Amino acid sequence: MATVDIKVPDIGDFDEVAVIEVLVKVGDTVKAEQSLITVESDKASMEIPSSQAGVVKEIKVAVGGKVKEGSVVLVLEADGAQAPAPAAAPAPAAASPAAAAATPAPAAPAPAPAAASGPVEVKVPDIGDFKDVSVIEVLVKVGDTVKAEQSLITVESDKASMEIPSSAAGVVKELRVKVGDVVNIGDLVAMLEGTSAAAPAAATAPAAAASAPASATASAPTPAAASPSPAATTAAAAPAHNPTVAPTGKLPHASPSIRKFARELGVPLDEIKGSGLKGRITQEDIHAFTKAVMSGAASTKAAAAKAPVGGGSADGAALGLIPWPKVDFAKFGTVERKDLSRIKKISGANLHRNWVMIPHVTNNDEADITELEAFRVATNKENEKSGVKVTMLAFVIKAVVSALKKFPEFNTSLDGDTLVYKQYYNVGFAADTPNGLVVPVLKDADKKGILQISQEMGELAKKARDGKLGSADMQGGCMSISSLGGIGGTHFTPIINAPEVAILGLSKGQMKPVWDGKQFVPRLTLPLSLSYDHRVIDGASAARFNAYLGQVLADFRRVLL
Repeated sequence: MATVDIKVPDIGDFDEVAVIEVLVKVGDTVKAEQSLITVESDKASMEIPSSQAGVVKEIKVAVGGKVKEGSVVLVLEADGAQAPAPAAAPAPAAASPAAAAATPAPAAPAPAPAAASGPVEVKVPDIGDFKDVSVIEVLVKVGDTVKAEQSLITVESDKASMEIPSSAAGVVKELRVKVGDVVNIGDLVAMLEGTSAAAPAAATAPAAAASAPASATASAPTPAAASPSPAATTAAAAPAHNPTVAPTGKLPHASPSIRKFARELGVPLDEIKGSGLKGRITQEDIHAFTKAVMSGAASTKAAAAKAPVGGGSADGAALGLIPWPKVDFAKFGTVERKDLSRIKKISGANLHRNWVMIPHVTNNDEADITELEAFRVATNKENEKSGVKVTMLAFVIKAVVSALKKFPEFNTSLDGDTLVYKQYYNVGFAADTPNGLVVPVLKDADKKGILQISQEMGELAKKARDGKLGSADMQGGCMSISSLGGIGGTHFTPIINAPEVAILGLSKGQMKPVWDGKQFVPRLTLPLSLSYDHRVIDGASAARFNAYLGQVLADFRRVLL
């Protein structure tokens, strides 16, 4: 495949803009129109999309660097599915979020009206092919005196945030929009009592090409460029209350994708201190804040205002719980403080969410693996020279696939009120690493034998220990397995890995006396702990699933049936 340089398209009149976020890494597979980097001018932050699909071979930019039109962002190994090239237009059009939104291109100035002119309507100028862009900040209030070209509101699409300037100078007499509203070209923003001069005559900014958010300012009417792709032109409409924007004060320093992520979680960005360049809020900051609120270590201002007398965390107050204890541990003896690893910060929030939101029930059972263990030992002796070591977990994965086929409701995910039945069999397994627990996913386990499963498990486990697992290695699971067999324990309650509906826990196998109808005989038994989502699976189905799993492990010939 040929390599292709992905360059910064036309971003308007800006000479250089700062890179504040790199959204991909080497080895990632990107689609045409997928955002690659976020850049920022003094007026707008914008995401630069890829002009075609492929695999990232080299990244040419870094956070804090500067780019301009024509700068190489990265090198792709193209897959041949190139995005359509933008049509030529006499005025600048970008395949990126419109930086032109930040500085309107003035046309020939209009004649200045007489002093103390009457009311002036300030409307949304041409912002390209976007419809229903969200108002995320109102920058003025009634009574303010504004200058021509002074920003009045900030709007946001799914690719860019942009400021809408005033077309005239004057005093704000009435505001017709508020945070959370959606606006389109021609919508009335404010009524001004005009002063001595109006702004240069507004003109239409060119529409962006291929996924570009268009200019949010006025410029001379020109033919529009090729329309952006549907994915790029879908505006993210905000709810009536936008938790990512402070009621007063400056807009939080975050890219459009981060603000959208915060809105989806209901996180108030104005209460987060950014750890990125120039205080920029990152996705890790949102994860950390969410975890702190859910654990009771922090609370949002809104929740604190509603907290009962005596205090309480955001969630604790809502549940009527007392506050999380604040203890000076050092007064009892020597202590050492260590930050949680990045993996534990992310997985902790996910585990807490899953435990709170999913009604867990755990079914405990045991499987007789005496013959299977003997077969495993013999198999390893036969394959000593291959370097592949077969573990009991490989057999359990194959048995789980057989159980998923027999009980398809376990191979589902909830999507709102819809149950999604999967026709593939990908099994995740928990891997313990120095930085925390991760769950790599073994793909298409139904199409692989025990030796191949063992080999791929070993490779994924090594990548996990080395910190080299990619996001694709941990996605697409149907059901997960958490094995503590090598450590100990009899039974436990594993937490379901959403959006899956069940997880299997394995404890340490033990020799037990089992009655065979005539006498007690020693048998090796494996404890099985099956946690399931009670919204999808009832107790009888879970008991049958676990019992069938035990039958397969006791006589592995059943996988052939």
